[in-house]
Amino acid sequence: MNAFRQLFPAAVAALLLSGCASVPDIKTDYNPATDFSAYRTFGFVERPGTDRAGYESLTTQYFKTAVQRELGARGYRYAAQSPDLLVNFNARLQEKVEVSPAPAPMMGYYGYRGGLYAPWPGYGFYNDVYRYTEGTVNIDLVDRRQMKLVWEGVAVGSVDTSDKASAQQRIDKTVAQIFAKYPFRVGQ
Repeated sequence: MNAFRQLFPAAVAALLLSGCASVPDIKTDYNPATDFSAYRTFGFVERPGTDRAGYESLTTQYFKTAVQRELGARGYRYAAQSPDLLVNFNARLQEKVEVSPAPAPMMGYYGYRGGLYAPWPGYGFYNDVYRYTEGTVNIDLVDRRQMKLVWEGVAVGSVDTSDKASAQQRIDKTVAQIFAKYPFRVGQ
């Protein structure tokens, strides 16, 4: 059970970020009344959403490294004590099912006879069921003084479990995609 608790957060993020089968849908939002030019430093919340077992997981370490790289590239400086912005992140997986009704092969649509001439007209349908795993990554920037969310980035995508890239590579890629939509730089 203890091994499960240790490996679960890393496994979740690894699956979550395992190179989405499709390009992840990235959405961002921010408070337009916020003066982002006033922010110069960032730090991390005491217990990020990826830490559930009471210690810092590998997943959390990968996220911190990726966030430090992305915010550093925008001119922000890491400060462990009294930063302007606090960063939180979370990752989760959710099983999804899509059901699409489709005409059955060789069956006509209502009022028409099918390809092999069924004895009566009518609907010939079957359900196409598609099961997949959806991954979601949230990154929040919080004004430390006011304790209010000022920017949020979310990536949602279908998870491709056959991707052999390392968990750290997948996290780096997803975090970079989210911050590509972050329009602010230090002093601007």
